[in-house]
Amino acid sequence: MKYLLAKSAGFCYGVKRAVELAEQAAKETGNCYMLGSIIHNTHVVGRLADLGVQTANTVEEIPPNSTVIIRSHGESRDTFEALKKKGATIIDATCPNVTHIHKIVADAEKRGRQPVIIGTPDHPEVMAIAGWCDHPVVLSGEEDLEQWLHLSPAHGQMPLTFVSQTTSTRKIWDSCVKKAKKECTSPEFFDTICGATSKRQGEASSLAARCDKMVVIGDGKSSNTKRLAEICQESCSDVYRIERADELDLEKLSQADVVGITAGASTPAWIIKEVCDKMSNEIMEVGESFAELLEQSIKTLHTGDKVTGTVIAISPTEVQVDLGTKHAGYIAASELTDDPNAKVEDLVKIGDEIETFVVRVNDQEGVVNLSKKRLDVVKGWEEIEAARENETVVEGTVVEDNKGGIVVSVKGIRVFVPASQTGLPREASMDTLLKQKVRLIITEVNRARRRVVGSISKIQRAERAAAAEKVWAEIEEGKHYTGTVKSLTSYGAFVDIGGVDGMVHISELSWSRIKHPSEVVKVGDTVDVYVIAADKEKKKISLGMKDHSQDPWTVFTSTYQVGDVANARVVKLMTFGAFAEVVPGVDGLIHISQIADHRIEKPGDVLAEGDKVDVKITDIDMENKKVSLSIRALLEKPEAEEAAAADEE
Repeated sequence: MKYLLAKSAGFCYGVKRAVELAEQAAKETGNCYMLGSIIHNTHVVGRLADLGVQTANTVEEIPPNSTVIIRSHGESRDTFEALKKKGATIIDATCPNVTHIHKIVADAEKRGRQPVIIGTPDHPEVMAIAGWCDHPVVLSGEEDLEQWLHLSPAHGQMPLTFVSQTTSTRKIWDSCVKKAKKECTSPEFFDTICGATSKRQGEASSLAARCDKMVVIGDGKSSNTKRLAEICQESCSDVYRIERADELDLEKLSQADVVGITAGASTPAWIIKEVCDKMSNEIMEVGESFAELLEQSIKTLHTGDKVTGTVIAISPTEVQVDLGTKHAGYIAASELTDDPNAKVEDLVKIGDEIETFVVRVNDQEGVVNLSKKRLDVVKGWEEIEAARENETVVEGTVVEDNKGGIVVSVKGIRVFVPASQTGLPREASMDTLLKQKVRLIITEVNRARRRVVGSISKIQRAERAAAAEKVWAEIEEGKHYTGTVKSLTSYGAFVDIGGVDGMVHISELSWSRIKHPSEVVKVGDTVDVYVIAADKEKKKISLGMKDHSQDPWTVFTSTYQVGDVANARVVKLMTFGAFAEVVPGVDGLIHISQIADHRIEKPGDVLAEGDKVDVKITDIDMENKKVSLSIRALLEKPEAEEAAAADEE
């Protein structure tokens, strides 16, 4: 027969802290009160009573000016006020995780939201949470939530903020979240199930699946212990709940090959060890190692420490981290990243291991404030200095602009890039780079003055030079490139084909006759070009854009023949006539005598460049690729028809 003990069995930090505060209060005052059982364990409460810690069930039972210990489950805001009026000295032993929930629901109500508490309605912890808001809604699970959503109009009038009893099961919480996301508008979820509770429940479930029988140690009134037993029963059919070692049925347990042992959060180590001692020497050894693990969990932390923990809960405003110590670790959203638009759930996931920086330790409340951003900054300085020394390229986001240049956030470090090093033209506005990711090289670092200078243009020049070298090595006539129009002149357009600029002459931009390149392209356009000629010695490249796969003359002759009428565009006026474009790349001449049905002095008397006119094709010179056009022929036709009609009459 083999026995296995769950590593997370027994006291959680909140309970251990509450018991220690009560023992200390008894030692210092000799006589004090706890309001309700400080934890759900009659044996622990009995030990405290022997030390002089009396139990009062109501505020009225407590004499004025007494020392009062608030139990780990917490109390309502009204209870605290009532105790203050009695002049009581309050020792708040509320679990830090539960105190955190009090703040969440109080803040939610201040922001005009409806707090919804998922948990057992009559549990002391839930009742205490409800006591920190004026109009709480307490629901035990998905069925209650569904009924409340359909029967209560309140949820449609204000947004909802959901929290959970720390000892609730993950299954209950997840089902409620799923339901609320479907039914509610703008719900807010704070996963407040205690990390230690989730860990204990997960280990219990895993252990139960490997064992023939399970022993769950804990007080009969403990909700936490009850939940553990329920979870174990899902994977193991034979589960025993006991409070002390004398309740063990060794005869039944001896029938199993493997027995698992776990314990609720209110079960002290000495009771667990007592059970282990009775079962076997092998378990005794496990019990001793459990004590060692417990000792490790109370190690202290100091401001400035680097610590690694596991993400156990995520909310819109913060992340909860299990540090493996007595503290509840929290990272505010503002301490996760510099990016104000980033969402917490996109940055980390439950189960992620995260390295952080200790900002503040509150041993009294058992809370430690953490910062990933500050640790990133410390690491960032190290990486920035290494980048400067090794001349490596770094990446950052432009967060600020001014007349002198821009500021780029790299690893949380502000890097100044002078205007001359941004890679922008002189006339360009710096704000065009805002919020953009850029690559740069670090040129100066002064950590003492917190000054870092960088250059974007140095990288651009280096990359352009490398790209240009590659282009010149591979360039050949007829090769096609995708380029960017860099500038325009009256005679053509300059196109960057990857580190090298080539010129597309105006005549190569289009088959149509144009006066300026801007009629076809503009600066910044992406265009397909091909190499007409490349002079590697003079570093000059001639490019073309016209599609030579279709010859304009072939297009024209396959479309038109002598006698056809076409709509043409007047492209040039001469003294002897006008040239009109019939198809792109093919112009025809309208002789001055063919422009009108009467004598004109010059073509400009009737036509203007850009005019669209109907013309008749009167001749096609295939050998010289010339076309003759006539407007007059179309004007005379109606007169001839009228004359013919008159003769018939």
